[in-house]
Amino acid sequence: MALFDSEFLKRLEYLSLVSRRVFRGRLLAQRRTKQLGGGIEFADHREYSPGDDLRYLDWNIYARYGDVLLKRFQEEEDLHVYFLIDVSRSMSHGSGEKLDYARRVAAALAYIALADMDRVSIFAYSDAVTEVLPLTRGKDRILSVLRFLENLKPSGATTRLQAAATSLVHRASRSGLVIVLSDLYDQQGFRAGLDMLRYRRFEPHVIQLHTAAEANPTWLGDIELEDAESGDLRKLTITERKLRQYRELFTEFLESIDSYCRMYSLSCTRTTTDLPFDELILRMMRTAGVTT
Repeated sequence: MALFDSEFLKRLEYLSLVSRRVFRGRLLAQRRTKQLGGGIEFADHREYSPGDDLRYLDWNIYARYGDVLLKRFQEEEDLHVYFLIDVSRSMSHGSGEKLDYARRVAAALAYIALADMDRVSIFAYSDAVTEVLPLTRGKDRILSVLRFLENLKPSGATTRLQAAATSLVHRASRSGLVIVLSDLYDQQGFRAGLDMLRYRRFEPHVIQLHTAAEANPTWLGDIELEDAESGDLRKLTITERKLRQYRELFTEFLESIDSYCRMYSLSCTRTTTDLPFDELILRMMRTAGVTT
């Protein structure tokens, strides 16, 4: 696989070891689903009913107060980690570096999750979900994950996170962590998609990525620009003043993402594609180690 060579795999194993030994899995916010069952963590009491297992009677309560109560315990279910990867035209515009970067980051996080025995599923989307890797579990499944990511192709023109989020919540067997990898150039707004995930009790984590040239273009003079999503063409005369206006608008766009995520206490990571993917993962680990 051209995107995931042997050197890449070595870096994955290193990141997985760091996550387990140093940060103890906190990178993926390991808030596993807890349900009542046969675990060892005490949850609460309930009244005894004929036929209940006497082994769970709380004899201390009975001895002190005469109440016949049963102990109930919690057990943990493995975490479900869903990836929403934007494969719209803007992610593959030019050299396609944003889509390649998103796939490498997804591969690294998926490997860490699989090594920790969590379940992983991947949804590729543009204006709708285009490809789905069903839930899989176990470190030995990483090759199937890498093949899926390697074979992802740009599909569709526009980004519609809401449509992708709706599809995910309808297909997912239960809620979990949702990692959104996208430039978020969503003409209909990214908020509706993240709102959908929040309302359905999923836990979104946003990884917004862009190129350095998108944040700080240097074009000047008469040029013809093509909309990365719609393909529309427009002839413009670019001046220093217009470049400043563009940079201000781009900064406002990034700040709007940060503001939304802060408002709803969502994790948000922003990066440019010139930052090596493993450095990004290590940075996320350091943040997780401080905040969890």
